[in-house]
Amino acid sequence: MTVTQARTGGSSMENGSQDGWAEPKATALLVLADGTVLEGIGLGAVTKAAGELCFNTAMTGYQEILTDPSYAGQIITFTFPHIGNVGVNDEDIETVNMASSSGVRGVVLHAPITQPANYRASRDLNAWLKARNIAGIAGIDTRALTARIREGGMPNAVLAFDPDGNFDIEALKREAAGLPSMDGLDLVPPVTTAQRFDWDQTVWSWASGYGTLVDPKFRVVAVDYGIKRNILRLLAEAGCAVTVVPATTSAQDILALQPDGVFLSNGPGDPAATGIYAVPVIRALLDRDIPIFGICLGHQMLGLAVGARTVKMKQGHHGANHPVKDLTTNKVEIVSMNHGFAIDRDSLPAGVVETHASLFDGSNCGLTLTGKRAFSVQHHPEASPGPQDSHYLFRRFVEMMAARHSPAAVAEHNH
Repeated sequence: MTVTQARTGGSSMENGSQDGWAEPKATALLVLADGTVLEGIGLGAVTKAAGELCFNTAMTGYQEILTDPSYAGQIITFTFPHIGNVGVNDEDIETVNMASSSGVRGVVLHAPITQPANYRASRDLNAWLKARNIAGIAGIDTRALTARIREGGMPNAVLAFDPDGNFDIEALKREAAGLPSMDGLDLVPPVTTAQRFDWDQTVWSWASGYGTLVDPKFRVVAVDYGIKRNILRLLAEAGCAVTVVPATTSAQDILALQPDGVFLSNGPGDPAATGIYAVPVIRALLDRDIPIFGICLGHQMLGLAVGARTVKMKQGHHGANHPVKDLTTNKVEIVSMNHGFAIDRDSLPAGVVETHASLFDGSNCGLTLTGKRAFSVQHHPEASPGPQDSHYLFRRFVEMMAARHSPAAVAEHNH
């Protein structure tokens, strides 16, 4: 058994003397499926969390990451050592329902959370984690843990926080070893919206905060597999009146809303499991030649709908500093990533063109359909968190909808 013991950073004397060193008692454990036990300092909610352990290389945007529904069923290890320095606020939450729980199960940090030092902060991260029932552990050598995940893949794990430090380690080992694989898990139902709703909030500006769409040019139906707020804001900023619908909405109900385009959102879990009910809907929409734009899980859903297959990645892509090449322009973009599955590029059928590729490992990051108004990307172009290099994709979607309504396009379609 490998044990990493966290230290508080200051000396503690036994019985007021300098004769010994009092070891700080571990108040949290991270137990991996192979039996490895990592000791540390508990933070956040006093509870137990179980899920797939991944690492995220972003240096900023931890609140957006912790409220991204795509992380449902996962425990996040942050490679950046200082998380929580700027606190949290209500404006940076990415779950659409402010009252809903976060998709992420737990959080692993190197340094303990400090008091916030930012004018936008409304509370500290530790209190926020407690309120959202997210357990955490600090004092972990996250660089060593990340290297382990990179080499061995994303393991299942259990994170337990008890202020008294009372743990049944053998029971935690059994629980971690018995957790199901992410393969075959449909994690969309807990994070999708329960009912249809409209969205008109636009992007944030320093002077005035978030705006409101006043003159929409297009109507977009967004299928919610775990959608993020800033995706919706960028659609509205591009002139789209957006109606968000549950993941299981039928093609007939989507078409009844008379959309100019359909957006397929990000989301968690195994795309093949979600595809059981999502793929037939997308195929029906493709038959109607409605412009389609997919992101993350939506990208994988589009790929499955046209006959490609998806594969589980060894370590996944999680971070806000991933280089991706747009093969249509030969430009390299730095993007946000969050996925543990990918489209197998060797499975792309005729008529499907790869448009983007990861410069880390060459994996597929985008596709378009020949003769169809449909495209998708694996990364998160909404930049929440992350750079804004890929904002142009929302304009591309709008241009696709506009072209469909042009006289030449209408005449060609009627012909």
